[in-house]
Amino acid sequence: MLKEFKAFAMRGNVIDLAIGVIIGGAFGAIVTSLINDVITPLLLKPALEAANLSKLEDLTALGAVKYGKFLAATINFIIIAFVLFLIVKGVNAAKKKEEAAPAAPAAPPADIQLLTEIRDLLKK
Repeated sequence: MLKEFKAFAMRGNVIDLAIGVIIGGAFGAIVTSLINDVITPLLLKPALEAANLSKLEDLTALGAVKYGKFLAATINFIIIAFVLFLIVKGVNAAKKKEEAAPAAPAAPPADIQLLTEIRDLLKK
């Protein structure tokens, strides 16, 4: 059973998935920093100051409903979705360029080329 588990855990798909999750977590931290440290201070600061708040997450309604966390999560999602869209679009464009430039056909062997020349001379 231990050997089977080791074989399962070392398969390429499992390792790729683990790497994807780790990179996704790191990317999430970057997006959270972008929201909290760049977007909120630059774009939302006037609105937050009017509400006497320092963070978007502090927004509440009726004293208990923390819709600020929801707004922050929604902005995070939109940014992540947009960046992933750009990445997929770039990958697809690269694939199209590879497909659009087909390889030149290989030159025929010397004996075939010689026979073709002889045929053309005989036609004349």
